[in-house]
Amino acid sequence: MTDVSYIYGKNAVIEALEAGNREFNRILISNTARSDEKIEKIKTLAKQSGIVFQFVTKDKLNQLIPEARHQGVIAHIAPIRYEELEDFIEHNSENLTSVVILDGIEDSHNLGAIIRSAVCAGVKGIILPSRRGVLVNSTVEKTSAGAVNSISIIKVNSLVNAIQKLKENNYWVIAADHHSTENYYDINYTDMNFALIMGAEHAGISKSLLKLSDFKVKIPMLTNFNSLNVSNAAAIILFESVKQKLTTNSKK
Repeated sequence: MTDVSYIYGKNAVIEALEAGNREFNRILISNTARSDEKIEKIKTLAKQSGIVFQFVTKDKLNQLIPEARHQGVIAHIAPIRYEELEDFIEHNSENLTSVVILDGIEDSHNLGAIIRSAVCAGVKGIILPSRRGVLVNSTVEKTSAGAVNSISIIKVNSLVNAIQKLKENNYWVIAADHHSTENYYDINYTDMNFALIMGAEHAGISKSLLKLSDFKVKIPMLTNFNSLNVSNAAAIILFESVKQKLTTNSKK
């Protein structure tokens, strides 16, 4: 990964500025962009943090990130810092924690959407393989609406080793597998640390990871068309855990 990268889009830039955990070089704003509430917020946050922003032509922005919907804002920023799995486990040892393991997701938009849903669902970490599948890039940051700055992103050399490490630390592993006979809502998510594995868009979850899973769950379908988008499937399962937790808390 390079030493610098770009993030684009108003929400993504605002979230990165508010998170305060990324190093900005400068922010470029189109000189034809309408000065709306979000543009003004970006300028205010940049001034408060001593970050340089400048106005450039729309053509300049288009040259930096061709075909991107940058909304008139591009930030030159240091890449995201990946967290070590051991550090993540240690930092979250005192509370029930959930993570999402992505087995070779190839589409940046899917990764960004999953991260966004995971943050909304209270998930604490996303685990990615270092050599197979997409990593965090400018498209992921834009699609996540900046949610990458609100969750631990963990890059590992071996998902098998990562799962074994999680299991050693009292995590239950749940694999989303459409061949399963158990439905995703049959699992009680409320009283356990859990790691949800989502498979690649075409290949699904590898056999080695399925063997390590404690539960295999499916999303039932009313038709034979059983190919849900992976980001949609992840959101459905994660928000079942949210529903269960909210229901449990309301009864206390």
